[in-house]
Amino acid sequence: MDDKAKILLVDDREENLIALEAILSSLDQDLVRARSGEEALKALLTDEYAVILLDVVMPGMDGFETARDIKRRKKTRDLPIIFLTAVNSDPDYAFRGYAAGAVDFISKPFDPWVLRAKVSVFVELHNKNRQLRDQTALLREQAAMLREQATLLRERPPEPAAGPDPAVAERLAAVEEQVAALGKRAPAELRAEVERLDERVAALRETLDGGSPDGGFPDGEALSSDGEPDA
Repeated sequence: MDDKAKILLVDDREENLIALEAILSSLDQDLVRARSGEEALKALLTDEYAVILLDVVMPGMDGFETARDIKRRKKTRDLPIIFLTAVNSDPDYAFRGYAAGAVDFISKPFDPWVLRAKVSVFVELHNKNRQLRDQTALLREQAAMLREQATLLRERPPEPAAGPDPAVAERLAAVEEQVAALGKRAPAELRAEVERLDERVAALRETLDGGSPDGGFPDGEALSSDGEPDA
């Protein structure tokens, strides 16, 4: 799996694209070119990007129009856009840029170090969000496996002297560790889901340790195949 983030560079002038690639090459990420707004929109249909560097003044669809189309799409509405433009005398350009959904607006000529630092922040944020999504998906898969184990425990509970199944205990310990780690880094929109998963894992731990005999889910609640409680 390629862990590099994609950065979309949108400019109609070849020399500007070359300059951006030279500045950002030290970040060691995938730099993707687009020579127009239309080309940029096509690129966004197939790949996921960490940030877009978007020139304002382009023939045909300019930067403002391109940004508005990007923000209209559900898939890309939260994608950060940094506008780059040589036009710095009219404050209306900055206002229109932010109104179109830009997170930053940099006038040319810009400081290469500043641009690189700004882009690196969005790359880091993108990578952390991707890691959280992957961890959440993994936890949901493991929760489904634990649900199956809980069903087996309800049907064939182990003898008290035998203790919990070592394989089940080992998997449960791994999930407990990942839930704890995810809980420390989870964004606000995931906290409630992580808390629910933590409660269910704790209930299953109680079952394996000789507690509740109903399979580890309070009030008979079980997890569906997608990690959510059955209705």
